[in-house]
Amino acid sequence: MKHRNSSDTILIAAVALVGTGCQQSSETEVATQASAVGVTTIPTFRVDPGWPQIPAQWKLGDVSSIAIDSQDNAWLLHRPRTLPPDEASMGAPAVVGFDRDGNFLDAWGGDEEGYDWPQREHGLHIDYQGFAWIGGNNCSARNLPGLEPVADDALLKFTLAGEIVMQIGRSNASGGNADTRNLHEPADAAVHAPTNELFVADGYGNHRVAVFDADSGAFKRMWGAFGNVPEDDDNCPNLSLDSVPDGPGPPQFIVVHALRVSNDGLVYVADRENRRVQIFTLEGEFIDQIVRGEVPFARNVTLSPDPDQQFLYVGGGAGIMVYDRESLEFLTTIEGDGVIGPGHHIQTDSQGNLYIAATGSGYQRLMFTGLSQQ
Repeated sequence: MKHRNSSDTILIAAVALVGTGCQQSSETEVATQASAVGVTTIPTFRVDPGWPQIPAQWKLGDVSSIAIDSQDNAWLLHRPRTLPPDEASMGAPAVVGFDRDGNFLDAWGGDEEGYDWPQREHGLHIDYQGFAWIGGNNCSARNLPGLEPVADDALLKFTLAGEIVMQIGRSNASGGNADTRNLHEPADAAVHAPTNELFVADGYGNHRVAVFDADSGAFKRMWGAFGNVPEDDDNCPNLSLDSVPDGPGPPQFIVVHALRVSNDGLVYVADRENRRVQIFTLEGEFIDQIVRGEVPFARNVTLSPDPDQQFLYVGGGAGIMVYDRESLEFLTTIEGDGVIGPGHHIQTDSQGNLYIAATGSGYQRLMFTGLSQQ
């Protein structure tokens, strides 16, 4: 797949293929039809107001991430410790699952003997084999209520029944970006099925993408922004920028907040504070980037589920920005009409529906309604 920098592209308007009705059309089917007739289209969505159905006896804290399994069940990762004191006793386990209709399935997670559960739950990924990967982003100087002053320097692998399988790293043990045993506040992860490799957005304390064998946990390689060697610059709490300078940005990541790996083997990395998405090969060779310095950008990233993964979704500004993945042309922003904003982490299911975890703003499913003219 070829890429060119988005600042050098011109958006080409085209003919609509389908309307924006409320049917749950498959994005895979519609996008294939669009490709066949050579038209440019944008995805459309509506808010699903009844999703999901939380058991009445439970409350959810800040929902930081949502992952989708092979059956299109949605699994929410939340932060029970963020509940107010009068609701703390009603806190649900940290991982809560729902079927595709939003009905409750199962819940698990939290502090147990035998592994280092994160103090501040951050990212959840479910891989092609049905394993759940969980990381956190607490650091010792955050001083948040109810949290121990330790760094979340591990990534945990569980079955979807909540049984621990493996742990990479240990809490409060990071030796920095050169450390191949520990992570340092990992924000997100994704397993690439063809190579069975685990790609980690590592993250808040470190400033790198780290790659491991998904079965053994053995370290394989790492890289920083532009494919550079990542450098230590550990800030706790992490740096939060109000603006970024013009141009391609600094030679190092600040917060590697999310990543996705495409079917054709490209790694899309959300460098949140630098307001850019960088694109790499599986080996870490830099290919291209999207920079949107005028608004908060690259809060998260995900891909549409059609075979070519035509659309790249990026949280930015007031909503979810949509790009053509091949050309990196900006197409539209999903916002308004009840959309809760750019979110913290986002994900799609096999039907093209879009899920938003927005920490302090809630959580939401947007139903894919078809492809339409811009």
